[in-house]
Amino acid sequence: MSSTDRLRALAAALKTPWAPACLGLLLCLGPLGASAETTTATAPQPSDEQPSEGEALAARQFRMLDFNGDGYLSRGEVALFPKLSKAFDAADANHDGKVSFEEIRAYAREVRAQKDKAEASSKADSGTSKP
Repeated sequence: MSSTDRLRALAAALKTPWAPACLGLLLCLGPLGASAETTTATAPQPSDEQPSEGEALAARQFRMLDFNGDGYLSRGEVALFPKLSKAFDAADANHDGKVSFEEIRAYAREVRAQKDKAEASSKADSGTSKP
């Protein structure tokens, strides 16, 4: 798949309603066509649990963005996607200037937890207010 095709496919996927959550999940099966060493360094270990549909999509998007196949996303690789660029520093937990799939998964869990907490607070507030 050419770089242009990868960008088009990713752009189409990011237009879905849950794309912001997928940034968090852009979750590291390793780049397509990468050597076993690269994939082993960043790929999640096999487990009994199957990845969710969202995680599988995020893993594909991660691989599409990882143009150089090093198993990490750089600022340059996400530069064309404003939402990804904006969240880059927050997702780069170890501040090494690149984002691994595991860092993205951790970032996604944090974003989901914050969103769930805000929704719960909103529901609690609306349940206690009187008309």
